[in-house]
Amino acid sequence: MILVTLLLAILAFWRFSVGSLSVTNIRTSKVEVLYWTAILFSNTLGTALGDFLADSSGLGFAGGALLISGLLALVLAAHYFSQISKVMLFWIAFVLTRPFGATLGDVLTKSHEKGGLDFGTIGSSIVLLSILGVCIVFTTLKPRRLTVAGSSKDE
Repeated sequence: MILVTLLLAILAFWRFSVGSLSVTNIRTSKVEVLYWTAILFSNTLGTALGDFLADSSGLGFAGGALLISGLLALVLAAHYFSQISKVMLFWIAFVLTRPFGATLGDVLTKSHEKGGLDFGTIGSSIVLLSILGVCIVFTTLKPRRLTVAGSSKDE
């Protein structure tokens, strides 16, 4: 709760002193300091949340990763289907990506006895590299499909 309170205080100070929490328009030293301070507390909060979910909540690594996945899916749905501030959703997603990565990494690397898949670091790296490759191919081909679809409509 201390980290949540500190992060909210930083974001509130940023919002009221600058007028925006946008991370796409950082042009002054003050905003940059506020941005990096918020990043520091966001990462720390995310790490603490991941540790709590994996170790203290009883969910374990897989349960923590599934819970965070569900929360990220809700944030994504809110982005597309609600009027909730996109900046607020960014910061929520930013905090959630830290425990998601940590718990998913633990699922891949930890032994079966500890609730993991025991892929080790090399096997886990191959899995993550494969996921990254699929994402790159998907995002590379998506604009082409839109262009092809758009040009066929115009003809």
